[in-house]
Amino acid sequence: MPKSLIIVESPGKVKTIGKFLGRDFTVRASVGHVRDLPEKELAVDIENKFKPKYVAIKNKQKVLKQIRDAAEKVDNILLATDPDREGEAICWHLAHELKRLKKPINRITFNEITKTAVQNAIKHPGEIDQDLVDAQQARRVLDRLVGYQISPILGRAVRWGLSAGRVQSVAVRLICEREAEVEVFVPEEYWSIIAKLKGEDSKPFEAKLLRISKKKAKVENEEQAKTIVKESGAEQFVVEKIDRKERKRNPVPPFITSKLQQEAARKLRFTAKKTMTVAQQLYEGVTIGNEGDVGLITYMRTDSTRVANEALDSVRGLIAERYGSDYLPAKAIHYRSKKGAQDAHEAVRPTLVENSPESIKQFLTKDQLALYGLIWRRFVASQMKPAILDVTAVDIKAGKYTFRANGSIIKFKGFMSVYMEGKDDSTDEDKETILPELTEGQALQLLGITPNQHFTQPPPRYSEATLVKILEENGIGRPSTYASIISTIQARDYVRKEKGRFVPTDVGKLVNTLLVKSFPRILDAEFTAKMEADLDAVEDGKTKWVKVLEEFYEPFSKSLKNAPEIIKAAKKDLEEVTDEICEECGKNMVIKWGKFGRFLSCSGYPECKNTKELNHKEESAEEPDATEEVCDKCGSPMVTKIGRYGKFLACSAYPECKNTKQIGKENVPDEATDEICEKCGKPMVIKTGRYGRFLACSDYPTCKTARPLSTGIDCPEPDCDGYIAERRGKRGVFYGCSNYPDCKYVLWGKPVAKKCPKCGAPFLVQKTSKAKGDYLACADKECGYSEGAKK
Repeated sequence: MPKSLIIVESPGKVKTIGKFLGRDFTVRASVGHVRDLPEKELAVDIENKFKPKYVAIKNKQKVLKQIRDAAEKVDNILLATDPDREGEAICWHLAHELKRLKKPINRITFNEITKTAVQNAIKHPGEIDQDLVDAQQARRVLDRLVGYQISPILGRAVRWGLSAGRVQSVAVRLICEREAEVEVFVPEEYWSIIAKLKGEDSKPFEAKLLRISKKKAKVENEEQAKTIVKESGAEQFVVEKIDRKERKRNPVPPFITSKLQQEAARKLRFTAKKTMTVAQQLYEGVTIGNEGDVGLITYMRTDSTRVANEALDSVRGLIAERYGSDYLPAKAIHYRSKKGAQDAHEAVRPTLVENSPESIKQFLTKDQLALYGLIWRRFVASQMKPAILDVTAVDIKAGKYTFRANGSIIKFKGFMSVYMEGKDDSTDEDKETILPELTEGQALQLLGITPNQHFTQPPPRYSEATLVKILEENGIGRPSTYASIISTIQARDYVRKEKGRFVPTDVGKLVNTLLVKSFPRILDAEFTAKMEADLDAVEDGKTKWVKVLEEFYEPFSKSLKNAPEIIKAAKKDLEEVTDEICEECGKNMVIKWGKFGRFLSCSGYPECKNTKELNHKEESAEEPDATEEVCDKCGSPMVTKIGRYGKFLACSAYPECKNTKQIGKENVPDEATDEICEKCGKPMVIKTGRYGRFLACSDYPTCKTARPLSTGIDCPEPDCDGYIAERRGKRGVFYGCSNYPDCKYVLWGKPVAKKCPKCGAPFLVQKTSKAKGDYLACADKECGYSEGAKK
C-alpha cells in the first residue's frame, strides 16, 4: 500500500512527478483551487474583521472525493502545489478539507520538476507558510470588496455586465491616459538633412546635419531646408574630427516573469497569456524520447534573477565547450534583483542546460520550441563575456555646417553571438552603421544632399511588452497577475488591439472617467503600488492582513456612499449637445450613454422621449458614397456606410427602409491578432466572410488555414475539446462549437464568462426581450437562473 500522497495543482505534473517516485507514492492533482468565496454573495463579514466565508467549489466535488479516497489509503499527505502565494493558499484549503482524516499533512516545494528537486523536497518537508496564505487571502478579499461593491454601481449607471477590478481598472486608466495624450498631440514639422559622401577608394556613407555655426541644427520648414541644401552643397566637405571609443555591452540577466512576457511579445508576438500558458507546459514536463516526461524550465512566476550554483557550473561548462574559453568570464556572474523583489524562486532558466533547443526540437511544438529557445539562449548569454564594440563619431565640416556620421564595428561578439535583447519602439537611429576608414582633414566627395520632411510623433500606445513594463515599473500587480490583467481588460471590452497596440473602447473611456471621479484613490497607480507593498509586508510577516484591510476599507466605504451621485453628475457632464434638431419637438439632440453605447436623445427628455442611433447621425455629417446598386426592397439607390465590421451597403431611404448588404470581402480590412498559424507560423488575422468574422492565415492564399473566431469559452459538452465560436447564419449571429459537425452545441445569445451561481454552469448567456430588457441567463435552460432583468 502506498505510504504517501502527493497533491499538486495541475494534472500535467502528475505523470512527470509520478515517474520520479516509486510505489510508495501516489500523486493526485487539485486542478487549481478547491475552495473559494461563493459567487452569489459578498461572502466577507466586514464587521467581523473581514472574515471570509469559504465554500468548496461546486465543480470540484469529484476532484475532492478522489483526493480524499486516495488520502485514506496512505500514512501521510504531502502538499506540493506551486511555490507562490496562490499555491500556498491552495495548500491551506486542501489541509482544511483533509484534516478530518487526522493524518500528518506537510508542505513541500520545488523550483523545478526534476527527479533531484522532487526527491530533495520530499526529504525536507515543512509546514504551510501562514504569512503567504494571509497575503493571498488579503488580496482575494480586497478584490472581492472592490469588484462586488463597485460593479453593481456601474451596472446601474451605465449597463448591466460592466465590472471593476482593483488592479485591472488601473491598467485601463494607464491606457486611457496614453490615448488622451495621443488625441491632444499636435505634430510639429521638422526636417533632417542627409549628405551622401565618399572618401577616396571607400564605400559611400551618410552623415546627418548636426550643427549650424556651432548651434544645434533646427530645421523647421522646407524653405530653410532648401537654403541649407544649396549653401552646404557649394562647400567642400572635410573631415574635421574623428572620435573613436571602445565600448562594452554587457549581457542581460536571465529572465524574470515580466521580462519573459515582454521579450516573447517583441520577438515571438506572443500575448502575455500565451507566454505563460506555453511556459507552464515547459515547466510541468514534456515527453522527451526514452527519458519520458521532463520538466524543461524552472518555475515561471518569479521576480528574482538568482540562479543556483549547480546551474551556474553547468552553463559555464557548456560555454567553455561550445563557444570556447574566450567567451567565459573568470567567475560566474551574479545579477542583483530589482528593489522589492521577493526572491522566493530562481530566475526562469532551463532545468538542464545540456538540453539545447536543437537537441530536443523534435519533441516540442512550434510554440514550445520558440519559447524554450528564448529562455535557453538568454540564460546561456547571461553567463558570457561582454561584447566589445568600436564606436566611431565623425564630424564633417561644410562651411558653417557640421554633419555627423556615427558607426560601430563589433570587435568581439561575446554574449551577442547567442542572444540580443529586443527593443520597444525602435527607430532608424537605433540601427548601427559601419563607416569606412577616414582621417582628419580628409576631403570628401559629395554625392548628394537630401532634405527629408518629418513630423513629431505622439507617445506610442502600449503594446503587450510596454504595458507589462509600465505595470512593473509602477508596482501594479505581480509576476503572476500581468497576463490575467491584460486578458481581463480585453475580455471586458474596455480595450482592444489595433496593429498590436492597446486602444480604449468608448465603454472603457466612460468607465474609466466615472471610476476616476468616484474612486480616485482606488484608481491611483501609486495607491495600487502601495497596496502591493502592503501585501508583500503581510507575506514577510511584517504586518497583519486584517490591518491592511481596515486601513483600506474606511476611506473606500465613504467613496462607495458618494459614488452614485458623483457618477450621475459625471454622466451629465459627458453629455454633448449637438446641432441636430429633434423632429418631434424641435429641441436640440444630445449624445448620451446607454446599454449599447452612445446614442442621440432629445434634450427635452422626459417630456420628449425621441432617440436616434448615433452612427446614423455621424454618417450623415458627410455624404455617404453613392453606388450604382439599387435596393432590392424599395428601389432606392444603395450607399456605402461604415459599421462595426467595416464597409457595407445600406439603403439611402433609411430609416424608412433598413435594407443592408455586405460588400465584397476585399473592401473589409483585415484585423490583426496575436494568434499564430499552426501550419506556417505566420500571424493570423480576422477576416469577414459571408458567415461573419473568422480567423485566417495572413499568408492566404499560399496558406489557407482558417478557423472560427473564439469567444474564449470552452464547449460545455462532455468529452469535447472545442470552444464556442462566433458564427453567422440566416437568422443572424449565433454561437456554436468549433468542432462542428462532430459537436453540434449551439447558442443564440453571446456567452459571458461568469459561472451560474445557482447550478454552477461555466457561463451565462446574454438575452434580451421586450418584457425583461437586457439580462443574463443560465446556459442550462432547466436551471432557470437569470439576472439583470427589469423588475
